Amino acid sequence: MTLLVAAGIVVDGARVLVTQRPAKGHLPGVWEFPGGKVEAGEAPTDALVRELREELGVEVVVEDIVEVTFHRYETRDVLLLFYRCRIVSGTIEHLGVADHRWVEPEALRTLELPPADVPVVEAILRGHHLPR
Repeated sequence: MTLLVAAGIVVDGARVLVTQRPAKGHLPGVWEFPGGKVEAGEAPTDALVRELREELGVEVVVEDIVEVTFHRYETRDVLLLFYRCRIVSGTIEHLGVADHRWVEPEALRTLELPPADVPVVEAILRGHHLPR
């Protein structure tokens, strides 16, 4: 079975938000674009709003879908839908993440990211998905 995940390319000016996965669980300590699993009967955009509220304590507006990736891990297949979004209220808290960073696009290459996130990084580095 394929796991459906909604992830956010959260932008602030020319910076992008990445979060660090908790020490326990799948891919511990890895940096990623925030988001999470889409529950049965839930729209991916609604899942993204819920996940960012639960994990970071912020409210976001979800904009356009910007990338779709698929990755086959040893234990599961994951289909990720990446949406551009922006924070409209709240201050980032570490409710379900170990840490967070706002990074310039070039810095994304220096982080350990899940394989499914790498194509999104390449699109961002080509200048897509960020304000001009």
